[in-house]
Amino acid sequence: MANNDAEVLASVGPRLRALRARHELTLAELARTTGISVSTLSRLESGERKPNLELLLPLARAYRVPLDELVGAPQVGDPRVRLKPITRHGATIIPLTQLPGGPQAYKMVIPVTRCEPELRTHEGYEWLYVLSGRLRLMLAEHDVVLRAGEAAEFDTRVPHWFGSTGDAPVEILSLFGAQGERIHVRAKPLTS
Repeated sequence: MANNDAEVLASVGPRLRALRARHELTLAELARTTGISVSTLSRLESGERKPNLELLLPLARAYRVPLDELVGAPQVGDPRVRLKPITRHGATIIPLTQLPGGPQAYKMVIPVTRCEPELRTHEGYEWLYVLSGRLRLMLAEHDVVLRAGEAAEFDTRVPHWFGSTGDAPVEILSLFGAQGERIHVRAKPLTS
């Protein structure tokens, strides 16, 4: 095996360990998700077991990353994000970032029918920007309506909900940091 191939294979274990840490999973939780034994996962992460497709494919699915990322394959030029919409709670969510961990970006299309509040809490920090329509945001005791061009940010451990005002669908951009990362926006100050 060429020296470069040996280096690539040696880097797989640390990549797998780092992905598991970013996803805050134990070996036992990952074993349940993938069907790979805890001991095999441990040996893969420590480099005692060489990775193969039978092991890497379920791991790539579990982490929702391309197989190339697990082995550290070089980028092949096309920087476009492949948009794969998903539907959750009636909204169409289009992930705009591909790498797990760190803040994630989404475009969301919220239907007119998602207008009944269900306040939730979870770890993280969220920043929302309204592209079109009117977004109703409930944050603890606050109930506000944001219009196109307006933004909001909040700690998601505070009970919150957002949806349509019931008049029309809403399109928003969302930046979400699962570990509570805050978004830093630079804007030119308003002049009086």
